[in-house]
Amino acid sequence: MDKEHNRYIVAMILLGAATAPLSVMSKEPSQLVEQLCSSCHSLNNIEHRAGYSKAHWQTLMSYMIDTSANSQLTEELSAYLANNYSVNAKRESKVVSGDIKLQFKYWQVPTLGQRARDPVQGENGIIWWVGQWGNILGRLNPKTGDMKEYTLPSGTYAHSVSLDKNQTPWFLGNKNGTVGYLDLATEQFKVYKMPDNKARDPHTGVFDDAGTFWFTLQHSNMIGKLNPHSDDIKLVTLPTAGSRPYGIKLDSNGTPWVSCNGSNCLIKVDKSSMKLTEIKLPGANTHTRRLAITPDDMVFYVNSGLGKLGRYNPKTAKITQWDNPSGEDSHPYAIEYADNAIWFNESAKRPETLVRFDLATETMQSWQIPSKEGVYSGLIRHMRMGNNGLIIHQTATNQLAEITWSK
Repeated sequence: MDKEHNRYIVAMILLGAATAPLSVMSKEPSQLVEQLCSSCHSLNNIEHRAGYSKAHWQTLMSYMIDTSANSQLTEELSAYLANNYSVNAKRESKVVSGDIKLQFKYWQVPTLGQRARDPVQGENGIIWWVGQWGNILGRLNPKTGDMKEYTLPSGTYAHSVSLDKNQTPWFLGNKNGTVGYLDLATEQFKVYKMPDNKARDPHTGVFDDAGTFWFTLQHSNMIGKLNPHSDDIKLVTLPTAGSRPYGIKLDSNGTPWVSCNGSNCLIKVDKSSMKLTEIKLPGANTHTRRLAITPDDMVFYVNSGLGKLGRYNPKTAKITQWDNPSGEDSHPYAIEYADNAIWFNESAKRPETLVRFDLATETMQSWQIPSKEGVYSGLIRHMRMGNNGLIIHQTATNQLAEITWSK
């Protein structure tokens, strides 16, 4: 039974439909939690959570699926969860005070349970996102709040979305080995299939000034290059097996840099030959989800494995690392350069924490990220600078947000 069918059964049960299996409806709450929740995500998501009250468990469930038509089951499940996974401080973050004040503006995406992620804002102000589990490409006008969702080609399950110079949204088909875009005039999809069957999971992408689309393929251990003018796709494999290329950014010369989520390395890509240069980072447990590049071409990365912020100087090959405020187990994830600072999140903490590293003083300030209705559930997997501030998401609650700041 595949996950799409599982989710259909979950929906039928929670909506109280006549087709809900009696064998499931007669189970104890613990068995229902195991069966219903694990149909969409790992039970570790519950066991490792900071915990909630009964009311907040109901709120979190409501972000995933509409439970309003089956109040009795909702009561039983939320009561069980609150009794067994109550509020605790085992994942509490450490906050560093400072002078910067943040403002958050939230938007709730229409389709529940889609795991909204990787929003990006175009110069025209429009924000695009993908709902990976819902197989959705979404469009938000932040001025009006209007949203529109497009169903991606079957089996796509896009991991990210990027914009070309024409503001066209390109998606990366993480489950069917494709990349493609939405033609804004016709609202039809153009899809490119990977030329190698081993290239299964396009992950994150970025366009250079020439219009070339560079992208990573994490578990395939590859980096790709697509020329939209010729439809030609070239792929190269990383030198170290299991490196799991993840984030990708361009320096001021248009050279792609890639972070390794499975090994202690960064990768520099020759933009002409696609020759790869591997830079080894200190620490066998080091792995880097994403990276950011400053205007002076310093390569910053989050050391997710060791809870550090790192910097690689391409001119001197010097590597410098700073401890995260919440420590080794904070799992920094997303990262971005903005306003002479490096911003990143501590994804393993609850409430999830946003950290600002001031480049001039090399000091940090951090904030616990507020969530609507008291449900401190993350996590931010990607952040990018928009027209006015950072554009982020929280996958569990299916929310997009804009963060602005002032002194």
